[in-house]
Amino acid sequence: MAAGALALTACSGDDGGGGGGEPQTEEISQEQFDEAMSTPTDLTFWTWVPDIQNEVDMFMEEYPEIDVEVVNVGQGADHYQQLRTALEAGEGAPDVAQMEYQHISSFRLGEHLLDLAPYLPDDMSSMYPDWVWSQITAGEAVYGVPQDTGPMGNLYRTDLFEEAGIEAPETWAEFADAARTYREATPDSFITNLPPNQAGQMMGFLWQAGARPFGYDGEETVRIELDSPEAIQVVEYWQDLVQNDLVAVDPDFNDQWYQAIASGKYASWQTAAWGPVFLQGTAGSTSGLWRATELPQWEAGEHVSGNWGGSTDAVMASSQNPIAAAELARWINVEKAPAMRLATEQFLFPPSNKILEDPEFLGHESEFYGGQKVNELFAEISTTVPTDFGWLPFMEYAYSSYNETLGDTIANRGDMVAGLRAWEQELEAYAENQGFTVE
Repeated sequence: MAAGALALTACSGDDGGGGGGEPQTEEISQEQFDEAMSTPTDLTFWTWVPDIQNEVDMFMEEYPEIDVEVVNVGQGADHYQQLRTALEAGEGAPDVAQMEYQHISSFRLGEHLLDLAPYLPDDMSSMYPDWVWSQITAGEAVYGVPQDTGPMGNLYRTDLFEEAGIEAPETWAEFADAARTYREATPDSFITNLPPNQAGQMMGFLWQAGARPFGYDGEETVRIELDSPEAIQVVEYWQDLVQNDLVAVDPDFNDQWYQAIASGKYASWQTAAWGPVFLQGTAGSTSGLWRATELPQWEAGEHVSGNWGGSTDAVMASSQNPIAAAELARWINVEKAPAMRLATEQFLFPPSNKILEDPEFLGHESEFYGGQKVNELFAEISTTVPTDFGWLPFMEYAYSSYNETLGDTIANRGDMVAGLRAWEQELEAYAENQGFTVE
């Protein structure tokens, strides 16, 4: 990681195997597009989405001269490490790569992402909620086509809440009261779990509360403000619950956590829009017992959420075939047939207004959630995510250092505010060591 972010600035736009050449600055013409899409072309697409070959096959049927090889080099850190290695080596990088929103800035840093603005329709911005569009743009430049998002809500067990005599809390103050009541009524379980290894969830909580901990000017200056009043409010709130043993502090997404979810150790999960379908596969025996609602609010009557997760398809600046690569990224995520398939078969929560407003998508009644129209709920929640949330150009390091600082204090039920400040200090030191100016 120490070599990480700024090392990529030494790499040129030419990948040694014939780079993408000079950046396109003017919108491509219909003639250029038609020529590119009717010329025999090979593309490589790195993605971890299961069965996305289905949508790629639809694309190749639409454009018979374009052959796309789908490659899964790993998920999470493995995916990005492989991508960085290929970019630094100057060979082997894909034309299109799946990229989570928080990692776009780090690949922008080395000028490795193609500005898609000249390749996309002028009305693209109107196809998405403002907050989604802001995640992929810098000024007029566009660095990815949104594939899915994770606006946050609250999933809870109706049976366990009823047994404990509580209802779904509408505010965080009510949630704290409910946590105490629930723990007293059911000493062997908790109202929820705050995983110490999950920076993404904490970032979603900060996003909802109005904290804006990170910023990047696209060049040499970063902003790190983890000790803002809003961030302190969030951390102190959870610290009270953690230190009073009112919530669990178990690492998530492992066998023990899956079993705990299924067995009722946690009565609720504050999660993203991808959570409802994930939960169905994890706790199938509890079908019909769950319901979904929005996150508790800091102020009664408000409707504000944060985002946890989601990704884009980004085109590498080194692609020999930028028009075809940009069209692949656009087509599978924007055209209704593949986009609906991603939403209803792969269960990626859609970012586009076209699907978020579609009656077929909104009207689905989930048996697992007692017939509730969960898609409709999360589509509404997606409209409540604030726009102005930024990232650092080294979020891989930021997330790993979270586990050793704030995450460690959560796991040990310690001083979480001190852990938050330790995280801030570590990130500031790292940024300065990498040559950034810290505001």
